[in-house]
Amino acid sequence: MLRCRMKTTRELLDELVRAINVRGVHGNRNLKERVTGLLHRGLADEAVKAPGQRVQLPLIRCAHAATAGTEMTPERVSEVLANDEADSASLR
Repeated sequence: MLRCRMKTTRELLDELVRAINVRGVHGNRNLKERVTGLLHRGLADEAVKAPGQRVQLPLIRCAHAATAGTEMTPERVSEVLANDEADSASLR
């Protein structure tokens, strides 16, 4: 693999530099090394996520089955959200 170095100048917001420095307090790396590491990790994370990849939500198992009136069907979720919105609107 061909490796090259390119010098570049970038302006970073003070709060970003502070956050990067806080992350590196326990290490012996300078700002350049910390930023390089963050860029490598960010690019690696981006490569892992395939476009259109579905989010995996946790499956929550209950001790017993829900009754017909309490099962969270799409219709029931819609009803609960509508009632919540109505309650919030009446409090304003």
